[in-house]
Amino acid sequence: MALTPSVPETLRWLCQATSDLQAAHNGSRHCCPYGVLFKVHQALEKALVVAVLCCGEAFDGPEGVMCLARWLEEKEPELRGLVLDMQGLCDCDMDGKATQYPNYHPFPLMPLKAFPSVDEEEVLKQAQKVLGSLKDYVGTK
Repeated sequence: MALTPSVPETLRWLCQATSDLQAAHNGSRHCCPYGVLFKVHQALEKALVVAVLCCGEAFDGPEGVMCLARWLEEKEPELRGLVLDMQGLCDCDMDGKATQYPNYHPFPLMPLKAFPSVDEEEVLKQAQKVLGSLKDYVGTK
């Protein structure tokens, strides 16, 4: 089902994105970096969808956070730097699949043990920056 641009729909998605990022904050410092990375991914994916909807575009389904960020940055000059910020998060292993499924890691490694060196506070700080930029953008539409 394609999402179509509407104020209530964008507000609904933005509220959930904000809640997802808060859940990531709540999960930090509990020895669960894969959970923080997953929740950050979910929050920013939703916020990116909101920004696409605010451009007047329907959203038909998953395209990946980097694809959405590139599309938005090309379409909206005020979002310059979005791709770089998102790439920084992806470089920290923010991912919607590798944080959840063992088959994205060599055996016997699994998500539970795959992200021991993640700086959760830095990831959360960067995610808050991106979410803030997207919220500011949405607020101008």
